[in-house]
Amino acid sequence: MPELPEVETTRQGITPHIKGKQVSAVILRHHQLRWPIDSQLVDYLTRKKLLNIHRRGKYLLLEFVHGHLLIHLGMSGSLRIINTKTDAPQKHDHVDIIFSGNIGLRYHDPRRFGSILWTTEDPFNHKLIRKLGPEPLLEDFTGEYLFKASRKRKKDVKTFIMDSHIVVGVGNIYANESLFTSGIRPTKAAEKLTRKQCDLWVENIKAVLQRSITQGGTTLRDFVGGDGKPGYFAQQLNVYGRGGEACVTCRHILKEIRQAQRTTVYCSRCQK
Repeated sequence: MPELPEVETTRQGITPHIKGKQVSAVILRHHQLRWPIDSQLVDYLTRKKLLNIHRRGKYLLLEFVHGHLLIHLGMSGSLRIINTKTDAPQKHDHVDIIFSGNIGLRYHDPRRFGSILWTTEDPFNHKLIRKLGPEPLLEDFTGEYLFKASRKRKKDVKTFIMDSHIVVGVGNIYANESLFTSGIRPTKAAEKLTRKQCDLWVENIKAVLQRSITQGGTTLRDFVGGDGKPGYFAQQLNVYGRGGEACVTCRHILKEIRQAQRTTVYCSRCQK
C-alpha cells in the first residue's frame, strides 16, 4: 500500500509537469473505484487550469479555481506522467487527465480500491479529511502532543501510532522502523510511554519519513513514482521484512509477530 512518503514522492514527481497547465480532456475507462467516479468529471475539468497539488495525509488534492480533485491511491494505485502520443493505456489504467502539450496524468489501480472524488467545498473540511490527525512532518506533531494523546490509551504503541486520528501517515513500515530506532517495544501500552520516549519517538518518526521521501519512497511491488521509477528506501530498512534475521545493532535474532493483522518485527534486546 502506498504510504505517506510514496504519496508525497508522487506529489513532488508529478507537480512540475502539470502545475499551471490546462486540462484538454479527461478519459474515464472505468468509473467504479472504491466509490463511483462522478460522471460529470469530464465537464468539471475540461478547459480548466490546474493551479497546484497539495497533500493531506495520503490524499492528493488537485486544486482548480472552482474546486478540488481528491485522489487516494488505495491499496495498489499509482499516478504517473505520460506522453499522450506514445504511451498507450495498459490494463488497469482507469483514468487519464490530459493537459496541453501532450502531457497526461494517468491513474493506475489493479485492485480499484482507491478513489477520485470532486468537491467544490473546502477540501480540508471534507468528511474523509477533516478528522485526520496532524501531519507528522509539521511542527504541531511534537513529543508533548504525543504524550498527551497517549494518556489512558491501553492499546499497544504500534497500533496507536498507526491510527490516522492520532497522526497521519505513519504506516506499518514506518511504525516498525521508528520504534526500533527509538528502542521502544511495539507491544508496550501507549499509556506507559514516558515524555522522554515520546520526544525521541517523534524525532525518529520525522527522520524515517523524511529519509524515505528524500530517497524516493519505499520499494513496494505496487508503487511507481511520478517519474516512473521505483523508490529505493526498502533496501535500508532495519527491521521491517527481516524477521528471523540478525539485528543490525546487537545481532540478536529479530522477532516477528502479528498486531492488528499487520506484521511487526522487533529486537527483544534493543527494544524494551
